[in-house]
Amino acid sequence: MNTRNLKTYGFLLGIMFLFPAFLTAQLSKTEPPKVDKKELATMRKAIEKYPDSLQLHEAYIKAVTVDNPALLKQYDQWVKKFPKSATVPLAIGSALYRKEYPSAKPYLLKAVERDPKLAQVWQMLSFDASRWGDEPAAREYMRKATETAPDDPGYAFYHAMNFEDTDLKRWREEIYKLAKRFPDHERGAQGLYWLATRSPDMEEKIRVYELLKASYPPKKFSWSASGMSGLFDAYLQTDPAKAVQLAKEMGDARGWPANDTLARQFVEVKQLLQNKQYAEAQALAATMKTPRYSTAADLIALLKAETDAAAGNTAKAYNDLVQLFATTPGDEILAAITKYGAALGKNAAAIDKDIWDLRTAKMKPAPSFELGLYTDNKKARLEDYRGKVILLTFWFPGCGPCRGEFPHFENVLNKFDRKDVAYLAINIYPEQDEYVPHFMRSSGFTFTPLKGTNEWARDTYNVRGAPTNFLIDQEGNIVFTNFRAHDPKTERMMELMISSMLQRGSGKGDAAHK
Repeated sequence: MNTRNLKTYGFLLGIMFLFPAFLTAQLSKTEPPKVDKKELATMRKAIEKYPDSLQLHEAYIKAVTVDNPALLKQYDQWVKKFPKSATVPLAIGSALYRKEYPSAKPYLLKAVERDPKLAQVWQMLSFDASRWGDEPAAREYMRKATETAPDDPGYAFYHAMNFEDTDLKRWREEIYKLAKRFPDHERGAQGLYWLATRSPDMEEKIRVYELLKASYPPKKFSWSASGMSGLFDAYLQTDPAKAVQLAKEMGDARGWPANDTLARQFVEVKQLLQNKQYAEAQALAATMKTPRYSTAADLIALLKAETDAAAGNTAKAYNDLVQLFATTPGDEILAAITKYGAALGKNAAAIDKDIWDLRTAKMKPAPSFELGLYTDNKKARLEDYRGKVILLTFWFPGCGPCRGEFPHFENVLNKFDRKDVAYLAINIYPEQDEYVPHFMRSSGFTFTPLKGTNEWARDTYNVRGAPTNFLIDQEGNIVFTNFRAHDPKTERMMELMISSMLQRGSGKGDAAHK
């Protein structure tokens, strides 16, 4: 491949990888354009004359569309006709890859076989391997990308991130190495951001966020700016005065005036409580608002409840927390509910009833379905799992956030007897069907894979993107939705959800669960 084509291709791939597997995705098909047959013939002749022109390939593929079976037949001929050209398999392979089609893999492999220096293709193969569930191959392909382009921070970042689920010590080492090697690049900031955000240890979380702030000025690096919201929430929980100082430093940046107000209110409410000025504390707390995307919602709710109870309105403290716990349960919220409930003369059974009264008022029957299995030619119905709590997730193999949730789902479900809980995953993108059996065998995940479509998911379960998750009770009612599992806190939330559903019929409810 000539230098000009390589630069052009690098630009295109740069756009492709701006938002890779971490973002929630929903795929859609495009209608093929109408192209004159004579024009297509002219384009083919041009490619025959200049097979290493990536621009010509891009134009031809766009005109024919990757969903046209004739396109692959044509490229299979060209791959054979031009045995020394890496551009030919690269062009069709990258086009299929962008559509997240399983058929991309052999063409990408053929491209690096002919030109092993195509680092971007090694990266594509790494991402593709994750869709097959083959994480060892994903790591190996990314290693080759980094070896081919050792000074590229993007490849170094993904190489480091590949160790998160397999070797936490190595992951931390690689992230710190990344930040040290690329002190002036956004990828270094991104690595520290994810290390801090995903750390279950508050001390480590704060330490890494502070390193991010010191190493990558938030006004210059977007990932550092995003990380400051996490540091703010951590400070709010551990040292509110530092949250005030951080908000002051961030100034008028987007969202930070609201954080500044919240932090000052938080400190003032704490001081008013300490001074036993309960009415004043309650009045000020009532004006506090949780910033958008904040992880401090529970903390603020608990503080508001504390002021309500101190001012003599224990019933309001109790009712507000029950409302929160009914949809997003957490241990600290449950402990406060139990405390305030006892003050109101409520035992565990009464508290449990209050929680479930709220849940049942919003429950709806889960739409019935009969969908094909990937494991055999049989079909599965929702009714087949009646009597079990059902975790139902809508996904597709190319969805990075979906794949990212699966280990957390496994962590939660492993705490329960599987005879009591069913785990179903509906693939909404049939064009990726070929991935699914391989993904199941390679990944070791335990869900039952079912065949769906994006349109069916939208029309039946109002699914607008993946992942979308539901918890369905033993009678077939949707109890919880719009939840995610991606860290220890959300894992625990999901555990409490399932526990409460299983215990409901046993006479032991939320308030009894510890």
